[in-house]
Amino acid sequence: MTLDTVKHAAETPDSAQPWKELGLKEDEYLRIREILGRRPTGAELAMYSVMWSEHCSYKSSKVHLRQFGEKAPKNDAMLVGIGENAGVVDVGQGYAVTFKVESHNHPSYIEPYQGAATGVGGIVRDILAMGARPVAVVDPLRFGAADHPDTKRVLPGVVAGIGGYGNCLGLPNIGGEVVFDSCYQGNPLVNAGCIGVMKHEDIHLAKASGPGNKVILYGARTGGDGIGGVSVLASETFDDTKPTKRPAVQVGDPFQEKLLIECTLEIFKEKLVAGIQDLGGAGLSCATSELASAGSGGMRVELDTVPLRDATLSPEEILMSESQERMCAIVEPQHVDRFMEICEKWDVIATVIGEVTDGERLEIFWHGEQIVDVPPGTVAHEGPVYQRPFARPEWQDALQADDAGKLARPQTSDELRAQVLALVSSPNQASKSWVTDQYDRFVQGNTVLAQPEDAGMVRIDEESNLGVAMATDGNGRYAKLDPYTGAQLALAEAYRNVAATGAKPLAVSDCLNFGSPEDPGVMWQFAEACRGLADGCLELGTPVTGGNVSLYNQTGDTAIHPTPVVAVLGVIDDVNRRTPMAFAETGQLLYLLGDTAEEFGGSAWSQVVHDHLGGLPPKVDLGREKLLADILIAASRDGMIDAAHDLSDGGVIQALAESCLRGGNGARLVVPEGLDAFTFLFSESAGRAVVAVPRSEELRFTDMCGARGLPATRIGVVDGEEIEVQGEFTIPLAELREAHEATIPALLA
Repeated sequence: MTLDTVKHAAETPDSAQPWKELGLKEDEYLRIREILGRRPTGAELAMYSVMWSEHCSYKSSKVHLRQFGEKAPKNDAMLVGIGENAGVVDVGQGYAVTFKVESHNHPSYIEPYQGAATGVGGIVRDILAMGARPVAVVDPLRFGAADHPDTKRVLPGVVAGIGGYGNCLGLPNIGGEVVFDSCYQGNPLVNAGCIGVMKHEDIHLAKASGPGNKVILYGARTGGDGIGGVSVLASETFDDTKPTKRPAVQVGDPFQEKLLIECTLEIFKEKLVAGIQDLGGAGLSCATSELASAGSGGMRVELDTVPLRDATLSPEEILMSESQERMCAIVEPQHVDRFMEICEKWDVIATVIGEVTDGERLEIFWHGEQIVDVPPGTVAHEGPVYQRPFARPEWQDALQADDAGKLARPQTSDELRAQVLALVSSPNQASKSWVTDQYDRFVQGNTVLAQPEDAGMVRIDEESNLGVAMATDGNGRYAKLDPYTGAQLALAEAYRNVAATGAKPLAVSDCLNFGSPEDPGVMWQFAEACRGLADGCLELGTPVTGGNVSLYNQTGDTAIHPTPVVAVLGVIDDVNRRTPMAFAETGQLLYLLGDTAEEFGGSAWSQVVHDHLGGLPPKVDLGREKLLADILIAASRDGMIDAAHDLSDGGVIQALAESCLRGGNGARLVVPEGLDAFTFLFSESAGRAVVAVPRSEELRFTDMCGARGLPATRIGVVDGEEIEVQGEFTIPLAELREAHEATIPALLA
């Protein structure tokens, strides 16, 4: 077979090429020919196909994502924003924290264990590439119906993959979510986040500058797994008529990644790299083109020097492979020997595969023959940009008109009690300890809060006790009803969760999970969610530092609910002042902060009791969210509250049940004046929290709330071994615990 060199491509303009099979549209293929002034070689076509895929190029979402920059609030904490491997914020005392959330949805459906494991590995390398030591991971997960047979296949494999990889790396898993909904049947959402810590001066960027500097590929050998993995697999709709794509799912080795992390951190410490990029989606195609594009010159690569696990791989396959545990570094010649010594010390394979040139082209050679000659920016950053048509779906008005307020409510105290037990034992509200117990949440010894707390929190300085907290949230049911409001509710809940622990929210990362961008209704959902999130971040003063877009999340014509997952990072000066969620002491006074209205659209009650989705989601008042957060942070700092729990899915009764069970103490409750028991217990009005106040601090706390204009209503006291709603019902904690904890193990048995 003749090698398809640049010269050969120029001489054979009419040779047929598999552009369609590689996921390119005809106009995209013609655009590549226009850029190059000839047909592409097979290697060039492979690079453009993966780099211009939806997953890598954001070609359908760019026009909407620009809002995150255009509307970005002024924030002195921002050090590195959108466009790098991950965002970086200043958290004080010379420390910087980098964090990001990404998706590994389609691979995790096809091969749950490896799909989820390599999702963790990929996000960890993104954080590492910024110069940081990874310190914690989180995992927002969504699966199909809890009782569907395929959920029993997908969920245990995903959880085992996340736990197996993260535990082997020695990274605590401190947060996330597990949500069940039939809309995710056949298309689970496996999002993974990571937090990393460094000093300001240790920040590294992905660029290749300095002619003569060496390009070093180090880490695992390149194999045939993951060829066209997330780049192509995540850029098309699943179709039951097509074969599964198991070879496209990467295979992870956490022990190799652990060596890679320690090796890279030692290299950083000795300041041996001028630029660095991890190899994730699109593999070497991405690393070489992005490094060259972001630098000041060109790059020459000898592809046949790449260490392989499979000697039969073609140049195209090597460029497209998404094999895991690999990094690409730009190293000045005088540092190469020391770089190699450190790699050898950590038993990490390292190979010089090329060098930075003073030209403007990315040139790749195979056994001396040139197979790639492209302007790197056209591969990495100048792909197609689509103005996809979008329109409000015809069914949206009818969905919103189907008001949950019309649903039958409990007529007796016994019915009310039964519905409380049904709620707390439902798959989405039940204990997720079956999942979280498979994760090591406290490895490294710096975890101070972890699941099921409102936010995960880790200490990052052992002398000062400086710490960071992170929460991820997203409610696809809310977003289906109103994607603008749904995105803001996701932001508000994550913001509120962080504040409930006593940490000050600083910045945002997101993972935007939607159906096919070729559906105008889905694109309307996406556009509205982006607009809502950008507007919300501007009002809250929390900039979006980066994130991920995952499209084509649908099976056939059936799309998932629009699911914008929002991660909020916060900082706390002293983790010893954190606020847990547990009601730990008898006699604590319980206060409800915020206003409660009749808001049941998209609620857990409407889903559990009536299997209903309709109406409008709760209203958003971001000014109130800021005020509530300020009160929670001040009360935590000044010792005015012993516990706090935000209110969201399931309302007051869900939060109270979780806090009582967490602390092992019951509560006696009084329905506030002006509310009926049903609305008090089940409403999902936003901007609210329940706090436990020591009797000695009641006056100081209520004076602060009154002075700031935050409604604070005393609703009860921590006491006994049951939850009693005065005049309505009593539920012993033992009965509540059994209902709350038995569901998930029974479903997955």
